Amino acid sequence: MSSPAERYAAARRKAAQAAQFPALDEFALELGFDLDDFQREACQSLERGSGVLVCAPTGAGKTVVGEFAVHLALRGRPDDPVPAADATTPPARRKCFYTTPIKALSNQKYHDLVARYGAEQVGLLTGDNAINGDAPVVVMTTEVLRNMLYAGSSTLQGLAYVVMDEVHYLADRFRGGVWEEVIIHLPASVTLVSLSATVSNAEEFADWLVTVRGETAVVVSEHRPVPLWQHMLVGKRMFDLFHDADAARKHDVHPELLRYTRETVRRLELGEGRSAGPGAGRRGPRWRGPLRPDIVDRLDREGLLPAILFIFSRAGCAAAVQQCLAAGLRLTSAEERAEIRRVVESRVTAIPGEDLSVLGYWEWLDGLERGLAAHHAGMLPVFKEIVEELFVRGLVKAVFATETLALGINMPARCVVLERLVKYNGEAHVDLTPGEYTQLTGRAGRRGIDVEGHAVVVWSPETDPRHVAGLASTRTYPLRSSFRPSYNMAVNLVGTVGAEPARALLESSFAQFQADRSVVGLARQVQRNTETIEAYGAEAACHHGDFDEYFALRVAIADREKAIARQGQTQRKAAAVASLERLRVGDVIRVPSGRRAGLAVVLDPATGGFGEPRPLVLTQDRWAGRVSPGDFTTPAEVLARIRVPKHFNHRSPGARRDLAAEVSGTGLDRHGGRRGGRSRQVTGEDHQITQLRTELRHHPCHACPEREEHARWAERRRRLERDTEELRERVSGRTGSLARTFDRIVALLTERGYLARDGAVTDAGRMLGRIWTEADLLVAECLRRGVWNGLSPAELAAAVSVVVFEARRDVDERASLPRGPVADAVDETLKLWGEIEADEAARGLTATREPDLGFAWPVYRWARGEALAKVLGSGHEIDGEMPAGDFVRWARQVVDLLGQIADSGGATTELRSTARQAIAAVNRGVLAYHTSAS
Repeated sequence: MSSPAERYAAARRKAAQAAQFPALDEFALELGFDLDDFQREACQSLERGSGVLVCAPTGAGKTVVGEFAVHLALRGRPDDPVPAADATTPPARRKCFYTTPIKALSNQKYHDLVARYGAEQVGLLTGDNAINGDAPVVVMTTEVLRNMLYAGSSTLQGLAYVVMDEVHYLADRFRGGVWEEVIIHLPASVTLVSLSATVSNAEEFADWLVTVRGETAVVVSEHRPVPLWQHMLVGKRMFDLFHDADAARKHDVHPELLRYTRETVRRLELGEGRSAGPGAGRRGPRWRGPLRPDIVDRLDREGLLPAILFIFSRAGCAAAVQQCLAAGLRLTSAEERAEIRRVVESRVTAIPGEDLSVLGYWEWLDGLERGLAAHHAGMLPVFKEIVEELFVRGLVKAVFATETLALGINMPARCVVLERLVKYNGEAHVDLTPGEYTQLTGRAGRRGIDVEGHAVVVWSPETDPRHVAGLASTRTYPLRSSFRPSYNMAVNLVGTVGAEPARALLESSFAQFQADRSVVGLARQVQRNTETIEAYGAEAACHHGDFDEYFALRVAIADREKAIARQGQTQRKAAAVASLERLRVGDVIRVPSGRRAGLAVVLDPATGGFGEPRPLVLTQDRWAGRVSPGDFTTPAEVLARIRVPKHFNHRSPGARRDLAAEVSGTGLDRHGGRRGGRSRQVTGEDHQITQLRTELRHHPCHACPEREEHARWAERRRRLERDTEELRERVSGRTGSLARTFDRIVALLTERGYLARDGAVTDAGRMLGRIWTEADLLVAECLRRGVWNGLSPAELAAAVSVVVFEARRDVDERASLPRGPVADAVDETLKLWGEIEADEAARGLTATREPDLGFAWPVYRWARGEALAKVLGSGHEIDGEMPAGDFVRWARQVVDLLGQIADSGGATTELRSTARQAIAAVNRGVLAYHTSAS
């Protein structure tokens, strides 16, 4: 209990703060809870007029700072004087834009702000929705703000604050550049509020923000408001990953966990853990971890629900729900089941019954009523939103999700389970990074509900607890820019500020800032190396003559000897390959070196295939396996022949024993009179080496008694010179790299008529500047060449789909197309792409992605009014029909591009009309439900 004096002093401090920061005092009173120190510090910086970068863990309450920016904008400046001439004129109102990386997060934030400030004060702008866009507070995706800045939208008037939620998204390799474009192009009068996950280079990011935005306060908090406990589930046993907080800081894994996992691995290697199932005969250990229903049941018994179980596969998420249903799991009461059914039925009333059947509605509802659900991008968006709502309300207890759920959406849990620490990133299976691990486990622990959160990693023999400890203890990860110039960006920059200022703007990007900072360190190293090289040169100087010249002769001799050795090695390998190719079944040969050295009989010559010959042999030590040319330092010589049984099974120990005895029975010497070694062929002295050695012996420095000491210094200098040259090349490659790329893009656009020779933007360039898609130049070329003219609405939807769609995985064969106009238009599009790619390759630019035909049939059939079941079945998918969520997402992107065509000055009147008809044809059924649900 504090003393009266302490309470009085605290009250004085609070009153002083309220007087200094009146807006924050008002805001805090409305919140209903006390601000954390980092939130108060950031808000105070904002009220002082400074920009702010806030880095804090997921769930720490960063968004409070963004909401304070909204409060400041709506509050206005009470001290703003009203002009005397018109005392009735209110001060110009100020605006705040709240940007997010994804539409779902924008929708969520919009509803939060509407609940607080009222619908008339808040607007929403995404690719799907435009609600009250002139409101003083507008929530939008970052791309919408970028497009406004380039278009010089009147909506920007009065803009005072921009909140960039999840600003660490600028590291995203596909969309991250948009964040940098916005930060660079925002008017200087706008105060920027950047909210980020905890990153290790926050100071570097803030330094860049200061250079482009002016004063920016950095507020970093690594404190989690709800403590997170880390666990590992090994079979049926749950272990703490760390013994206590001190061990966590030191990355010291719980000794009992280490002992138990090592013992489990040892038992598996001895064969105790092998199953008696169909695969029992295979070599190596088999491990079957806990079943998914058992994991959920365990969490339920230990009071750790609601939980999110991350499974990095859509099919895996759906299968997990089915496994839990088959196991009879039920996590809800009768009252909860009734409420779940009421919520679901109220949200899907507009969807016809036949579509619900196609979407697997009844199985999905059965899972929901039992408290179980999947959550992934392949689901219909309205289904995902229902899962999110029910989970937040505590009605759904266990959600099996892919990592997409970890981004931004406010869906915290008491516990998070990671089934594996490897995920597919679209190209390969890769390990989770510390940043991804932090993002996923950050969902555990609901502020104001849970005393602590829990993260559980399911153990397997490939999972090292010490690796998990490293992931769990690395609370931060570096923010790396993914910014690169695009065609659309180039014409917009040149049109807005001119070519030279545009180059300067690009060089002010975070990407170039990071590259230049790394160059500073490299340049310092080059300078240090240069000084050291001079010192080495002084040590290598010889009073007998030019030691550099003498050392160059030594280097030339060494290089020539290496070249001859490589040549001899190549010849020996070629001889070994040729000799192995001539082997036949029953030939007895001698393996000259290595672990398998000794006599062997050929079981399978393995000739006639591609690559090096790798015959299957049996050694006299009873080892059977394939040997390669690398095992032979000399050509394989046939020493004898023995009979090999026709159906000889080299996996049978008895058969191996009998045949190995026959090999030994030939009486041949195991080592052939010498132990391995290379054949030493006496070759004549190389003429060039002879000449160089003669010059060396006659050089004055050859007689120097300190010759070898000089040579050592000269060798050090040579190595350092080589390393320094590599550093110089790296410096050259990084300095001004973005500006060089920009220059190449400008040259290509000038040649194609988008920019004039004097740098002015042409009509074609202005049209390109209003195309917002990854294949912007290809779309512009299609419009200029009239590729899509004369198509019907359904045909146009199919034709434009090839420039936006991208299959999740590569498919070997090319997708089919509707015959006639669609196929002709796509062929012409592919031809244009080939021309653009050739131009890009000639200039060293990143190639525009090749058109993907996989969505043409589904969107064509949909636009013609066909049933959803038939449409989903016509997708060019590896594993069956197209998921409904994927169909909706790609159809929305087709609609977005059709909307750009409908508004494009480069399209004919007829084409613009067709694009509008195509939009109407596509926006039906599940697309209409998606729009209304958003």
